[in-house]
Amino acid sequence: MYAIIRAGGKQTKVRSGDVIDIERVKGDATELTFEPLLVVDDDGNAVSDISVLAKAKVSAKVLGESHGPKIDIFKYKNKTGYRRRQGHRQKYTRIEITGIDLAGSKKKAAPKKAAAPKKEAAPKAAKAASEEE
Repeated sequence: MYAIIRAGGKQTKVRSGDVIDIERVKGDATELTFEPLLVVDDDGNAVSDISVLAKAKVSAKVLGESHGPKIDIFKYKNKTGYRRRQGHRQKYTRIEITGIDLAGSKKKAAPKKAAAPKKEAAPKAAKAASEEE
C-alpha cells in the first residue's frame, strides 16, 4: 500500500517504512500526521474519494534535521565592477513513515461466483406431444 502526501509544498509517494526528507518542520514534535491526497492498496485499487481520504491518515516519526547541499549564487556584469556572491543551504526534517491508516474505507467483498445456468424448459415439440396425450 502506498499513499501520496503533501509536505512542504511538494507531493511525495510514500510507503510504510520509507525514510524521506521534507521541508523543515518547526517545533519539538516527535510524531507527524499527514492527510493523503491518494491511497493505492495492495490490490491496485486507488482511493481518491474526498470523504474517505478525510478520515485517512499517514503517520510519521521525526528522526532529526539535516541540511541540503550548498547552492552558490554568483552575479556578475561585465565591465561595470558588479559582483555579488551569495549562498544558500536548505534545512530539511528527516522522517520515517510508520503507517498508512485508511480508516472508514469500505472494503469490497470478494466477487460472487457465477450461479449455475438454469435448466431450460422442455422443447415446444415435447410440450405439444404431452398435451395431446
